[in-house]
This record gives sequence, C-alpha cells and structure tokens, in this order.
Amino acid sequence: MTKKRYPLPKRFNVALSEEAYANLRALNGKYGLGNNYLLTVLLEQIEQISTEKKLDKAFTGFIEEFGAPPPKEPNVKTVKTIRGKKL
Repeated sequence: MTKKRYPLPKRFNVALSEEAYANLRALNGKYGLGNNYLLTVLLEQIEQISTEKKLDKAFTGFIEEFGAPPPKEPNVKTVKTIRGKKL
C-alpha cells in the first residue's frame, strides 16, 4: 500500500527554548519525522497524549513563572474550537 503525504497547509515561524528544541530533536531521532509533522502530531493528538489536568498544571505553572502576554484582539477568521470543543 502506498503511503499518503499528510498535507500541512499552514506555515509559520516558531521560536523554542533549548529544552523544547532538544525534545523535538529527540522525537525526530526516534520517529524520523520533521519538526512540522512532530508538532502536528503532538497538537492534533493532545487529548490522547495528556490530560486536561496535566495541561492546565503545565500552562498555569508556566504563566506563574514567566507571565503571559496581554490578549490580542480576536481575529474574526480565527477558529475558536479544538475538535468541536469551544475554547
């Protein structure tokens, strides 16, 4: 069976910490996927990879330590759901 290419229509630049980049490279070494596919799998499968409680703890801890940028005005075209769940 021929393998299909998974389309990635959205492109953007991203900045990562040294630790995050090292983790991404380790995943690349293990699975042989490029950074764009690794991030796609992680974000699309986030509900299978982690729990809401663990995510909340991670983001809350980060915000407590480093703060969060002020919210931007919402873009009318921005989708505000993940897998049908309202954000």
